[in-house]
Amino acid sequence: MTVHLSYTAWHFKRCFTLIFLVAWWFNPFALTAAAESTSKPLWEIGLVGGGGWVPDYPAADEYHVTGLALPYAIYRGTFFRAGDDGIARGRFVRNPRFEFDIGLSGSFPADSDQNDARSGMPDLDFLLEAGPRLSIKLAKLTATSQLRLRLAVRPVISISLSQIGYRGIVFNPRLVYTHTGWFKPGTRFTVRLGPVFATNRFMDYFYEVGPRFVTPNRPAFNAKGGYLGSKLTLSARLPLTHRVRVFGALQAGYYGGAANEDSPLFRDRVNVGVGLGMIWSIFQSKRPARD
Repeated sequence: MTVHLSYTAWHFKRCFTLIFLVAWWFNPFALTAAAESTSKPLWEIGLVGGGGWVPDYPAADEYHVTGLALPYAIYRGTFFRAGDDGIARGRFVRNPRFEFDIGLSGSFPADSDQNDARSGMPDLDFLLEAGPRLSIKLAKLTATSQLRLRLAVRPVISISLSQIGYRGIVFNPRLVYTHTGWFKPGTRFTVRLGPVFATNRFMDYFYEVGPRFVTPNRPAFNAKGGYLGSKLTLSARLPLTHRVRVFGALQAGYYGGAANEDSPLFRDRVNVGVGLGMIWSIFQSKRPARD
């Protein structure tokens, strides 16, 4: 296992990396109100800083460390929300049991020159996912905990400084357990577990080896759509003050039995990533959001 360290303040890639770090892992429980028992402000502006140790791509055997501090903004409108449970989302159907919305998510880039398996191949760019999500409350376990089923279908595009490309569709059903109010008001613990399925085009992006990239140690491979793997994420948020929160997450991915396990770019059945960060809410509206 190899780990690479990279940190460049305000560099294009690092800016997007932190945004997706928050959106993919931390945002649903980090960029929220300082306490569950009080109303959330309609909007807030502040600073978010964090870092993560993550695999270069699903089933990779090499990792990289990245981090940055950036300004953030949250708007919690009745139908449109930005920076709250995703980069942006529209809520169209919402009742005590069902919620349907449109949202954005993202994932990390990787430098192929820093990855032995992908050496000489194109870099992996930022991946943006945008699409519908249905959330179903399965059970209210206690006054402060619940279990939900989330069904998300999202087309994916890659973004770099020079091009934007369509990368297929991802389907990610997940069980989500949340428990609020541990230790003190405003704390939140979340467990998310579920498989990931993807189309052929998405799998090509990670596991395809075309003729021009064949080497003695990297034979040609034609990737196919299907089962990508399963992910378990444990996350926690703790408010230190009304305006300062810390957050962290541990994510494990298991890729045994994946559709492209025979690819030379499939290197490890188990990936583990961690992240930590802090939110400082500097400005908040006096007007509360209507949840």
